[in-house]
Parts: sequence; structure tokens; C-alpha cells
Amino acid sequence: MRLIVTGWLLLAGFLPVMAQQRAKAPKEISDSALLTLVQQRTFDYFWKFAHPVSGLAPERTVTPDTVTIGGSGFGVMSILVGIERHFITREQGLDRLLKIVNFLVRANNYHGIWPHWMNGATGQTIPFSRKDDGGDLVESSFMFQGLLCVRQYFTGNSPKETELRNKIGWLWNEAEWNWYTQGGQNVLYWHWSPNNGWAMNHQIRGWNECLITYILAVASPNYGVSPKVYNQGWTESNHFLNGREYYGIKLPLGFEYGGPLFFTHYSFLGLDPRGLKDRYADYWELNRNHTLINRQYCIENPKKFKGYGADCWGLTASDSYDAYDAHSPTNDHGVITPTAALSSFPYTPEYSMQALKHFYYKLGDRLWGEYGFYDAFGESRNWFDNQYLAIDQGPIVVMIENYRSGLLWKLFMSCPEIQEALRKLEFTSPAISRQ
Repeated sequence: MRLIVTGWLLLAGFLPVMAQQRAKAPKEISDSALLTLVQQRTFDYFWKFAHPVSGLAPERTVTPDTVTIGGSGFGVMSILVGIERHFITREQGLDRLLKIVNFLVRANNYHGIWPHWMNGATGQTIPFSRKDDGGDLVESSFMFQGLLCVRQYFTGNSPKETELRNKIGWLWNEAEWNWYTQGGQNVLYWHWSPNNGWAMNHQIRGWNECLITYILAVASPNYGVSPKVYNQGWTESNHFLNGREYYGIKLPLGFEYGGPLFFTHYSFLGLDPRGLKDRYADYWELNRNHTLINRQYCIENPKKFKGYGADCWGLTASDSYDAYDAHSPTNDHGVITPTAALSSFPYTPEYSMQALKHFYYKLGDRLWGEYGFYDAFGESRNWFDNQYLAIDQGPIVVMIENYRSGLLWKLFMSCPEIQEALRKLEFTSPAISRQ
């Protein structure tokens, strides 16, 4: 989970700012126009602020040369949204994606898996922490989720589209997911480094943001893992099965009160939760109920933080007053993160729109800037962040689009390898074809 903060603090240059007197709130526009505006302004982070050499997304606005693999995976999905919403042309998007993929082909990788951070000009690894200087399986899974959507989108026979598909296929085929079982164990490991081996020793067990990692590992054409790795690794955890109720809302899986809301977003940018079930959960019910619990906690507001309420909610991992933190009902410091409510549009459209209007019209330019909403704010301390983070920006663009058109869900679920992996894992879904 995004609980490792050391690397963030080293590179963040973190300078929280107090709320300033800025322009008044904008005039009201239609809900549809507001959604498009938010998508376009947020998309600009991945388009206008992208690294000029690699085309990948900087980790955050104060680290323009440090690009992030996971956030860039969300970014390539955002480029597809940009094409569909006519923010850019298809040809512009294709050229940018070719630039990104050509860079990824040359960049540092560890058995086909990229590091968390790299230099945007050279592709050299930038350590996330002292021993985390190699492959990051989870961040790479976010990138592969995006690349597979790109492969399914560009189906034309032009030389550029053919080249893009072929290079994505080469990257996908050569990623050694089974290497990350540390010698054939029935569990995936998050990190491996040629300098430090398995020293991080971080097994990936649920429930958190990593469901997509296991599905891709099973789906891999050449280096796949057995379903036993899912059923004996991912699901064997003290924080997997839940089944309790919070505010009268049942939570099938996960931590007490659900944990941070990014659990409901990162794996489900491509993986369609509508009607998705396995022996453990109905994932639509899980994600919607997790979101409702998170919102209700903010309404109850047991710590009496200023600003919390029905129109101002959403606890997830983000910047905080002086650090990066995984905010949740059990780790609440009075910080609201716009991506939490906005990336939940598919699950709670009315409540997410309520929050969006509050953020845009009521908080105005204290929260709204060049690339959409700033990362986080805490009204109890009159604090509004002045930074953007790729990993929080991307889900806003993608999940609003999934709410509006289902674009990324349709693309990802159309992958034959994903269909086969879900069948192997005994998932059921209206999106899984029968054979």
C-alpha cells in the first residue's frame, strides 16, 4: 500500500501553503460541462506537464524530472480519454503513446518489470527508498493495465498503430510475473532488486489496491502464475475477509471501515467491477459500500474537523500537512482529497457530483488550478496543497470517463488474456464471454 513515505519526503520538496485570498468561485455551468472541464484540466497534467523526453508523467509538480510508472499507467489511459473527448486528435495521442512505449522499451527493467521511479530523460532507476531500487511489480501492473487498454484501442492497420500494438505486445510478453514469486512460492512479492535481492520482503496480500497485479500475473502469456498464487497468496491475509457492517453498510472485504478509497480505484480503472464476482466478494457491492462508508464517516465526523460533511468528503492516500499519508476513517487527520470522491463517480454519482460542485464552486481557486483540483486540503488548519500528484490525477480522468461511457472498462475487459485469466480464477461477470 502507499504507506511508504520516506521516498516521497526525499523528493517532494514539501512546502504546504496556507490558504490565500484568490479569485472568487466561477459561474455555474451544466453538470455535463463541469465533468468535461474537470477531465480536460486534469488530463492536461499528463499532456502538458509530461516529461519532454519520455512523455511519462512526473511524480508530482515539484519533481519534473522524476517520472512515475504507476501514475504514468493511469496517464496513458487518460490519453485515450483525451482522444475520445476531443481534447487532442487521435494522431496526437498515437504519437505521444509511441513516444512513451519507445522509451519504456529502452528504460531500466528488472525481469521485464519497471521501477517505481525513473529519470524521465534517461530511463535510469531512481530509488524509491534505500533498498527499493529495482522492479516494482504493483506500479508496473498499473502501467500494463493502461498499455493493454491502448493496445485494444488502436486497432487500425496503419504503420504507426501496428508498431504501437507490436511493441506493447513485446513488453507484455516479456514481463516475468512468475519471477516475483521468489522461487515459485504461492504468493507474489512487490519488489526485487539486483543490488538488494528480495530484501524488501514485501508479500502482496489483500485487501488493498493490488487485485490487478494478481489478475495480470495469471493473464501473462509467457510468464504466468497459477491460480493457486491468487487463492493462497492474495486472499490469505488478516485484512482480506471482513463481513462486518459500518453505519449499517456491509463491507465484504478489507480493513476496518474499508481503508483509504484508492483501494476501490486503482485496480478498477480497467477491471470492470459491474457484476464482477468470485468466491470472495461481489466487487461492485464492495467498492460502492466502501465508498458509502467513507462518505458516511465524513458526515458523522467524529473528530469534528472543519468542512467535513455530505458535500465535502473523501479520505484516501495523498499529501497532508507535512507528509504523504494514507488517510482513512482509522487514520484521519482532517485532510480531504478530491480524487477520493471524484474517482468514485461510478459508485456514487449523485454524492460525487455533490462533492465536485462543492470543491469547484465553494472552495474555488483555493483548490482549483492549472491541472484541476490540487491534491488535498484541510480546512481545520486553513491548509490547501499547491501540488499535483500523478497517481491521484489519473483516476479522476479515467473513472469519470468510466462513469460516463465505460470506455476503459470496455477496452480492458476485451483483452483475450484478461478474459481467460478471470475464467481461470473462477470470476463471473457480464463482460466475460462464455466458451
